[in-house]
Amino acid sequence: MLRDYVAGIKPLDDVAMKSARNRLDSLLKPLGSLGVLEDIAARLAGISGKMHYDTTKRCVIIMAADNGVIEEGVSAAPQEFTYAQTINFTKGITGINALTKQFGTDIIIVDVGVNGDIDHPSVMKKKIRNGTYNIAKQSAMTRDEAEKAVMVGIEIAIEAAKKGNNLIGVGEMGIGNTTTAAAVLCALTEIAPEQAAGKGAGLSDEAYAQKIDVIKTALMNNKPNSEDPLDVLTKVGGFDIAAMAGVYIGAAYMRVPVVIDGFISIVAALVAMRLVPLAKEYMFASHASLEQGYRYAADTLGLKPCLHLNMRLGEGSGCPLMFAVMDASCAIMRDMGTLEGNIGEEYLEEIKDADFHIGRL
Repeated sequence: MLRDYVAGIKPLDDVAMKSARNRLDSLLKPLGSLGVLEDIAARLAGISGKMHYDTTKRCVIIMAADNGVIEEGVSAAPQEFTYAQTINFTKGITGINALTKQFGTDIIIVDVGVNGDIDHPSVMKKKIRNGTYNIAKQSAMTRDEAEKAVMVGIEIAIEAAKKGNNLIGVGEMGIGNTTTAAAVLCALTEIAPEQAAGKGAGLSDEAYAQKIDVIKTALMNNKPNSEDPLDVLTKVGGFDIAAMAGVYIGAAYMRVPVVIDGFISIVAALVAMRLVPLAKEYMFASHASLEQGYRYAADTLGLKPCLHLNMRLGEGSGCPLMFAVMDASCAIMRDMGTLEGNIGEEYLEEIKDADFHIGRL
């Protein structure tokens, strides 16, 4: 089943992107002067095949799951916070709720592995199991479970797109998942745990040292195959990360732009790219997370975040902010006038001969 979706993902429309670039170059401004906003507009054209992209309906998909590695003291917060915060999403009182409300965005909450039963109409029940196993002692999950979790993400992204969502963001909730994300990043890139792992939600120096040791132990004992992303998920991943990776794949399959949040989200994006290289073309990085492993994941993906706000909340909180940036990009393409007929002919001829394009993605 996963193979079918992988095969269905196609490259961006080069003709549409070229037409978009020509349109952007004709607008009433110096060439390339709106920088990344122009890059976004061109990529949206390549994704949709249309000059003007409609960003009206959008959502953030939050994958909630627990991680058995919490037994090792790798988090300052207790495991129960995963359950509690997932419920809080339904009350509209969390950070992501405030931001999605401000920027006209829906939330899709998915229980893909919370350690506890959640019976709420606003929480989708897609539980693989009540949390993963402790990666310091054994593999996080079976390979079948890993593929099942990826498929959950694919199917939810497809359903969201079919309901008219033209922008999708990817977030998570899972105490202990900075540890699993760091382990996955180490396995995929072979960087050291000290480079991949930060202090998460306020670890002490002693607890941080323990976190590093746990990651090293998990990698040494489980021996994830860096050439096999599903094996990496199986050995040291989380249900949340696997399902998030599936969202990126499902969005690409439906030709819908998909926005990366912070550290956990970008590690899941890296997994998706390793499973389906073309999926990267549909991804947009929102903010530069303060988690130190974020930079290594972003560099490996080859994506640059647009926002630098010292954020490290997770939950998909960077996605609504990036949606606003994408709105601005679409407004430029839609509402600006052109140079022809609105600027002196002498200046027009001069800038036609110049090249001011910088920093294109």
